[in-house]
Amino acid sequence: MTPIRPLLIYRVVALALLLAAGPAMAGRGGVQRELRREIRAGNVLPPREIEQRVLPTMPGIQYIGQEFDPVAMAYRLKFIHDGRVVFIDVDGRSGEVINHSQ
Repeated sequence: MTPIRPLLIYRVVALALLLAAGPAMAGRGGVQRELRREIRAGNVLPPREIEQRVLPTMPGIQYIGQEFDPVAMAYRLKFIHDGRVVFIDVDGRSGEVINHSQ
């Protein structure tokens, strides 16, 4: 019986980790594809338009970025104010604020 070489074990473990991470890494790309499809179809407003509507209502608060939820068809804009994270949820179809949480 031949001993298992450490390099072979390393390669097998590395491959297993890459395969396990695949679905998680693909998830964000899938959301982006879905968002682009919905924007092209006219079902959802583009992220820049959402930001143009919301950011002026949040003066003096640091904007971090946004995420899109394709199930809810909503954007979540993230801010930092006085060391706390503030979330603004916006309907992706109408651009109306639907929730404001701290």
